[in-house]
Amino acid sequence: MELPEGLLFTKDHEWVRVENDVATLGITEYAQDSMGDVVYLELPDEGASVTTGEPFGVVESVKAVSDLFSPLNGSVIEVNTNLADTPEVINDDPYGAAWMVKIKLNSGDDLEGLFTPEEYQRYLDEEK
Repeated sequence: MELPEGLLFTKDHEWVRVENDVATLGITEYAQDSMGDVVYLELPDEGASVTTGEPFGVVESVKAVSDLFSPLNGSVIEVNTNLADTPEVINDDPYGAAWMVKIKLNSGDDLEGLFTPEEYQRYLDEEK
């Protein structure tokens, strides 16, 4: 399974790419593979506030409906609206074209609880 360098990961199987004070979020290859074919996605509006540990959206697949939990505190500054019409991109390119939201961070302190690729791989190995 691919775990790109430069990303951070959550226990809820989301990835985070931080550039300056903006975090881009999506779900991991592991998450999309576990869910099966993604058929629907609900994301917040631009300007919405997100809070660590609170749901910010929903992803629905042929197998399940799952909440998306924010790993960070901040405000949504951009939403990948292309995913509304083509949610299957999540299965094809989870770390690229399937990014979900960009969040302007309130603080960099939120990043401390996230996994490096190596830590996330260990977490996955322990879950099995």
